[in-house]
Amino acid sequence: MLFNFVCRTISTPARPYYINQQLGCHGFLSSSASSHQSSLFTTKSSNQHSFTVMYLITSCGVSPESAISASKHLNLSKSPNFADSVLAFLKKHGFTKSQVSKVICRHPRILLCDPEKTLLPKFQILKSIGLSRTDLNAIVTATPQAIMRSKFKDTAPPCVDYLRTVLGSRDLVISAIKRFPLALTYDLQVYAAENIRMLLEVGVSYSTIQAVLARQPRTFFTSADTFRKVVKDVMEMGFNPKKVRFLMAIHALRSMSKSTWGKKLAIYKKWGWSKDEIFIAFERYPGLMMSSEDKIVKMLDFLVNTMGWEMSYIVQRPIVICFSLEKRVLPRCLVYQYVAEKGLIKENEDFCFTKWLMYSETKFLHWVVKRYEDEAPEILKLYRKHLNEANGSSTSILRKRDVI
Repeated sequence: MLFNFVCRTISTPARPYYINQQLGCHGFLSSSASSHQSSLFTTKSSNQHSFTVMYLITSCGVSPESAISASKHLNLSKSPNFADSVLAFLKKHGFTKSQVSKVICRHPRILLCDPEKTLLPKFQILKSIGLSRTDLNAIVTATPQAIMRSKFKDTAPPCVDYLRTVLGSRDLVISAIKRFPLALTYDLQVYAAENIRMLLEVGVSYSTIQAVLARQPRTFFTSADTFRKVVKDVMEMGFNPKKVRFLMAIHALRSMSKSTWGKKLAIYKKWGWSKDEIFIAFERYPGLMMSSEDKIVKMLDFLVNTMGWEMSYIVQRPIVICFSLEKRVLPRCLVYQYVAEKGLIKENEDFCFTKWLMYSETKFLHWVVKRYEDEAPEILKLYRKHLNEANGSSTSILRKRDVI
């Protein structure tokens, strides 16, 4: 197949409303008193705001921008001791400076709690599940709002018990919780049990449900009425309940609104896909519709305009749209270009670049990089370099060239 490499370049917060209750002898506001009181209030408010911002920056490692944003909903001048205690608690439990900063950014009001009364009991619940310190800290860092919910202590234990009943393995329970920590705030008898029974009734195997529940638990957590409609839609599309892709399709539909779904359909149609082609691609790999709109556009642009792929070729291999352009596709394209320019890929060689994209990282290094390292010793260094620079990569580094 012909690949065409083309040169491309892929403050101070608003003053609060304040009314002085002190009235003059005729029942009207005293202008001098009101002005004086307002001035004092503004000065006091400004000082409180400044203290909070500086505390977040110096003690919590929060960026100035995030500190200013958080300070709009937080006043630490009234309770600095609680804030100090929270930071000490997190440090004692092994949180890194980076993790502490992320926790505060994502849920700044955690600094207002009494850690011994609020955080400790919830940490003990998480430890009782079997979470390692590393996993526990990662979960709290990712979703601190979960453990700060008032109902956490009431919902977490029964949630864990239900997951153990369905999954039958502590490791799978931990996997599910790590994937979706907010599950611990759900009543799963209401938001999951009926949905799982529904899937069993239409023919989904119990083992498939277990596997998906462990990897994508959020798929199941919704009302029975909403879930029933999604199951009906997927069945009408022709998906076989006995195959894993049935649940993958449910997960895809559950992960976005109808409006977002419609926008993504419009993108594929704009690139020339028919309704039938979109369905074929979705049936082959439901994750196709879960990429962001921006990523879909960038990937199609790269595959079609830079690599020269036909649309029909992409329709048959939709998984490539879900790969990372910067961290997977582009670095491997550069390796291909490098070995091609060295004359190491023969015209009569049975070669398919798509396989290079499909390989796992380990397999790619073993079967591709190792294969050419004797004749092209710089290949591994080149590949590692472009991986390290992935976030700043651009398709412009691909020179215009036709290679087989």
